[in-house]
Amino acid sequence: MSSDPLVQIGEPRPSHSEAAWPARLDRLRAEIARARVVVVAYSGGVDSSLVLRVAHEVLGENAHGVIGRSDSYAAEELRLAVAQAEAFGAQVEIVSTGELSDPNFRSNPIQRCYFCKTELYRELGEVAARVGATAILDGTIADDLADWRPGRRAAEEHRVRSPLAELGFRKADVRAAAAHYGLASHDKPASPCLASRIPYGTEITREILSRIERGEQLLRSLGFRIVRVRHHGDVARVEVPLADLPKLASEPVKSLVESELIRLGYRAVVMDPRGFRSGSLNEGVVPA
Repeated sequence: MSSDPLVQIGEPRPSHSEAAWPARLDRLRAEIARARVVVVAYSGGVDSSLVLRVAHEVLGENAHGVIGRSDSYAAEELRLAVAQAEAFGAQVEIVSTGELSDPNFRSNPIQRCYFCKTELYRELGEVAARVGATAILDGTIADDLADWRPGRRAAEEHRVRSPLAELGFRKADVRAAAAHYGLASHDKPASPCLASRIPYGTEITREILSRIERGEQLLRSLGFRIVRVRHHGDVARVEVPLADLPKLASEPVKSLVESELIRLGYRAVVMDPRGFRSGSLNEGVVPA
């Protein structure tokens, strides 16, 4: 793939960082147009959805969305991602990633995301070579660059480009642009991979991932839009926003959640009184 079409990740353009989102959106269209043929790492989250939507608008059939399907990717997330892409006519290919076969990923070190993304970008590189893509794009935004994200190193190694970060898009900008396009994901809560619910150092298995997925499905069926089931051995720690804690603690919801999570294999269930915190398992972790 050529490295010419888009600026290397990690090089935001200051001249655009303070522009309103419509101006940045115009610049995004222009940057993607220069790439001619792209592969978009698409998950169905609002960030990658915006990149794929704009790429489809600008390049049509030369914009190839690719979803990496794995045990860490909830089945409902896959269904929603495919349905959204179909709604605006984008091409989406699903590739299977086998990170659980990699002991480096399975052992769940703090660099876990690096090994997962390395496998994903290897698969995307194969698709890019097949379709003649000049760039692989992801949905990284400016806010992400200050966070602990080992997967960024994998992106750099595989020359994956991050046009939203380059142009200074923050989450509010992305949501506004996604709403402009009528994307179903414009107000969708973040939904990182299921492995992010497992503390570092605890081995990742299909059984654990499935248990977490089913537990979160239960909570969503009860009306909780934002939820995490954190896996602590035989204890499930449930996080919902502070505003939802009274509902979670009320009967019969509390007893139902506890009994169902125990049925899934947990010995005890803890309702976290601090509420939902994105990346709470990263608290206290110092990158090596």
